[in-house]
Amino acid sequence: MFHTILINPIYNAFIFLIGVVPGGDVGLAIIAMTVVIRLVFYPLFASSIRTQMGMQAAQSELDEINTKYKDNAEERGRHTMELFKKYNVRPFSAFLALLVQIPVFIALYYAFFREGLPQIATSILYPFVHAPAVVNTQFLGFLDLLQHHNIVLAVIVAGLQYLVVRFSLFRTQKKAPAKKDDAARAQALQQQLMMYFLPGLMGVVSYTVPAAVGIYFAAGSVISLLQEWLIQRQMAAKTL
Repeated sequence: MFHTILINPIYNAFIFLIGVVPGGDVGLAIIAMTVVIRLVFYPLFASSIRTQMGMQAAQSELDEINTKYKDNAEERGRHTMELFKKYNVRPFSAFLALLVQIPVFIALYYAFFREGLPQIATSILYPFVHAPAVVNTQFLGFLDLLQHHNIVLAVIVAGLQYLVVRFSLFRTQKKAPAKKDDAARAQALQQQLMMYFLPGLMGVVSYTVPAAVGIYFAAGSVISLLQEWLIQRQMAAKTL
């Protein structure tokens, strides 16, 4: 059932895209797939970013609620939910935005590792999806998507992920009130870990797996940057 509902549709969409992009370029198909997924789930990703912005705007009031009702969990919960509603905060949106990306990654894994592109699993293709005449695993003619240990791509992935985290933290630091207590110092340490550890981890993963995964990570980071830029412009326009 998992394959029928999630893997098969995404795999078919991926194979279809290989058939329509110029030269059957698998790298272009990965980028196109990433763009399509982000467009389909744009409201969810937008809600995730707005939730983060709402949490930052509500942080001081949330601290007051936690202090005022620290001995009354029921009242604390009720006032917190009212605050979330006021600032349009949806606590699970960030988790869902991450969750929708997992099937795409699994489908790519299925295509590259289980079936082993350029081989096509024709048995699971829908009747209206035809196996491409050309399956080109040389992205733009020079990057072998099946090869591991591409240091240049790993550095690019890490750099883009750093920009994604940096952009997000810059927005947080800009909006959040300055604090000097232990909690603030712990938060600052966590932010530093996110800024360097996560990009480093993404770079290491991209180096150890086929380059196709790195292309997927890089495309996702670029789209994340564009989405956050667009949403922040929309939010700024509303405040004018």
